[in-house]
Amino acid sequence: MSQTIVAPPLSLTVRRFVARMWSDPDSRSILIGLLGVVVVHLLLYLVGPFLLRADPSLAVKRPHATLRQFSIDLAPDAFVPKPPPKQPMKFVETNPNAPDNPPDKTNNFAAQNQQVAQEKPTPQGKSDRPAIEGQKDIHSTQIVTGQLSKPVDQTPVPPLPQTTPKEAKVMTTRPEQNPLTGFEKKIGEDPTAYGSNVSRQIDGAKNIPEKVDGTKNAPLIEGAVAMQPAIDRNRPRPRPQIVKQLQVRPAIFEDNKFGTSNMGIIGVSAQFSKYGVYLQKLVEIVQAQWDKILSESRVYPPSGSMVIVTFVMNSDGQIARIVNVDNRATEQGAQACTSAITVPSPYGPWSDDMKAMLGKEQELTFSFYYQ
Repeated sequence: MSQTIVAPPLSLTVRRFVARMWSDPDSRSILIGLLGVVVVHLLLYLVGPFLLRADPSLAVKRPHATLRQFSIDLAPDAFVPKPPPKQPMKFVETNPNAPDNPPDKTNNFAAQNQQVAQEKPTPQGKSDRPAIEGQKDIHSTQIVTGQLSKPVDQTPVPPLPQTTPKEAKVMTTRPEQNPLTGFEKKIGEDPTAYGSNVSRQIDGAKNIPEKVDGTKNAPLIEGAVAMQPAIDRNRPRPRPQIVKQLQVRPAIFEDNKFGTSNMGIIGVSAQFSKYGVYLQKLVEIVQAQWDKILSESRVYPPSGSMVIVTFVMNSDGQIARIVNVDNRATEQGAQACTSAITVPSPYGPWSDDMKAMLGKEQELTFSFYYQ
């Protein structure tokens, strides 16, 4: 008996192989991986040429360009350089003894018109401030120093009553006159021989022939009147001063080497302004109050220290608030400076011109230097 073995078809063999592989978990994962690799490569083979092709772009024919007219307007001053910004106005303190003279050109304003000048001119000097020797590390608006005799903006003191000096009676009596005690005496009959007596010295003796009786120490001029000013113990007269001091506040000068070629009484270029008059009065009141606080407290900060106070004043002349206190002295020194500003407040309402220029409030900065 013979047997014939027939090979199964290829499709059946593949299905059995796949079935055995699929039944085993390890074989199944390998089969899935191989299948995925084949699919991915097949997709890349089919889609890659379309994605990676570099075909030349087709040129698009542009329409024929037509001439167009444009109208461009330029401003008249579009290319003209702009002038530099105007310098802000600066407050300065003038010399009250200098004559009132409007300046040629300046950004300074003050309580009076004044032209810059100095006693020894600076050759080719064009500064609006005179040359002054001072300190280099400070900023000062003063050019002269003096002493405030009384606080500014106080109730005016009524004038002193005029007193009539006491007059002595007219000296009608004659003054006593004594002749010289020595006299010449003729000796013998010789006309050329003379002698003299030994005599004592008498004050006020004159070359007169004989004595005249009268009042001793009488006025030399007949009819002279002895004047004796009346003295009021309640109103003593001021002490005479050898050197006349200006009625301005004491100053610490800022060093300025280059002054002006104008020769005359020391002055600074400044224009009169009502705001300048107001600030001058404000500065003098603060100075007087500061001196009063220091004299009453008997506490003085170290020499060379300073305090810078920035504050805001409103249009009613009141100190609205203290913005900043840069204290480079002691705590008592800083308190004295702020009190000198706040205690005398208010300083009086602003004028209409000041309100139009400054608005409702203005920020100010005062520097206090302890010498």
